[in-house]
Amino acid sequence: MCGLSGEVRFDGGRPDLAAVERMTDVLEPRGPDGRGAWSQGAVALGHRRLKIIDLSERGAQPMTDARLGLTVVFNGCVYNHREVRRRLEGVGHRFFSDSDTEVFVKAYAEWGRECVDHLVGMFAFALVEHHTGRVVLGRDRLGIKPLYVTQDAARLRFASTLPALLAGGGVDTSLDPAALHQYLSWHGTVPAPRTVLAGVRKIPPATVRVIEPDGTHQDHCYWQPSYTRHSALGADPALWREAVHDALRTAVRRRTVADVPVGVLLSGGLDSSLIVALLAEEGREKVPTFAMGFESENGEEGDEFHYSDLVARTFSTDHHQFMIPSDRLPAALEGAIAAMSEPMVSHDAVAFHMLSEQVAKDVKVVLCGQGADEVFAGYHWYPPIAAADREDAPAAYADAYFDRTHDALASMLHPGTGTPRDVSADFVRAHMAAPGAQTALDAALRMDVHALMPDDPVKRVDNMTMAWGLEARVPFLDHELVELAAACPPELKLAQGGKAVLKDIGRKILPPEVVDRPKGYFPVPGVRHMAEPVLARVRDALTAPEARRRGVFDQRHVAELLAEPDRHRARRGANTLWQVATLELWLQAHGIH
Repeated sequence: MCGLSGEVRFDGGRPDLAAVERMTDVLEPRGPDGRGAWSQGAVALGHRRLKIIDLSERGAQPMTDARLGLTVVFNGCVYNHREVRRRLEGVGHRFFSDSDTEVFVKAYAEWGRECVDHLVGMFAFALVEHHTGRVVLGRDRLGIKPLYVTQDAARLRFASTLPALLAGGGVDTSLDPAALHQYLSWHGTVPAPRTVLAGVRKIPPATVRVIEPDGTHQDHCYWQPSYTRHSALGADPALWREAVHDALRTAVRRRTVADVPVGVLLSGGLDSSLIVALLAEEGREKVPTFAMGFESENGEEGDEFHYSDLVARTFSTDHHQFMIPSDRLPAALEGAIAAMSEPMVSHDAVAFHMLSEQVAKDVKVVLCGQGADEVFAGYHWYPPIAAADREDAPAAYADAYFDRTHDALASMLHPGTGTPRDVSADFVRAHMAAPGAQTALDAALRMDVHALMPDDPVKRVDNMTMAWGLEARVPFLDHELVELAAACPPELKLAQGGKAVLKDIGRKILPPEVVDRPKGYFPVPGVRHMAEPVLARVRDALTAPEARRRGVFDQRHVAELLAEPDRHRARRGANTLWQVATLELWLQAHGIH
């Protein structure tokens, strides 16, 4: 829901309104329903609006409450806005709109930066205190909504996407060597605060940043589950099944709060199917559901329609199915790359981008199953990590999850491009050394859910859906559900091939065929196996003059990849050529030389 931008000056000058306008223009796809701007003193704000709650102009942004002396730009949704509003009305606040943005403004006036503790939802915001000149930035607990910043001694700029910041100008676009190391270690993931560009950073999830008029700031991390066994549920599978079922019901119900229709991205896997079943439990009929498939390639099936059709029939949804021919992939690839705030390796970004284009013709809000595998330990690399002793968790994580070793990574790069230390392993060790996380699996899940996931599947879904003015909501990342899962005994997650507690729920409400099927992914065989139209585009990018001038990758290594495009694989099976090419494609798409 929306895109925001802004500039804060620290040197006594006025903000560059033209730069804020340019940033706001780039955000139009995120908010095609309205545009606004505000400036006072050292601060300027821009906003693009996607109308989801309070469709009237009373919900327009930037939103100013002159009596309270506050102005805000807000992206996302506060699912419990009605409940918070009633509490605020009870202590004397009066409202001029039905918007959740105004609830946020009044909540900040009442509770200050601790207002985020009272909010259930996904959000990023920038708020200005008129009387102090202080600017407050923040993100939701799981980092579902993005917020990028670039800063020097004279000013700070912020925006919902990195390309928007580029449009403002003046950004250091040199590559960050540590971020490049992370990108090549973790399947394209660069966790906050870094990005692949040295001059752009991200506000971390669950963080409120308070910026003083002189440019100094303080970050406040307001939420982090302990990943220890503190629940009264013990180790009883039946008790955990009921507790998780109840929490998931609540999570899905919360995400139906909207003044527009809400649909579901239905892959036919366990996670999205559970969402559809729980909506049916709530009595919702003819829920719009959407599935997409691609032509087979190299013997790999490109669709999972058998399962999505089964779920759609079982719960009588209003089902929409899209089959995409392979010859559409090259053009779709360009659009998906352009929509990325940062380069993303997972090939299903292309699928999400194409699916979102179709879905946005019917609805503005969809629920999806993202996050369940990280929260409930559904991936195949979790069991070997779980077998390690707690003190060996970093090494076990590196063995099971990293795409390649530090030495192998260094051999891919042009001499002098990389980092002498294994900065990715350093990051994991530091993260896992924090208090809490009782077992090696707990440490791995905490790492994935709170450090890596916001910058891989979560960012991918946000970028690809919002490129078409479509808001995606993720019930499995409800913070109370995540807290519950963090306390769940590891064996209740790992059993039955992973996500056991979810499968136990599924056996009660889903067709058995859906619960017991082999784990699937959003398949795009034409990208995974470098089909010729995609390979031609990749070859052009990697041999282009700007790629050679940039000199990131060793040219002999690039030649080997291009000679055998489907042979070279990362440890987890990802195509190495695609990982290398995506970075170059993204840099070229955004005019970075």
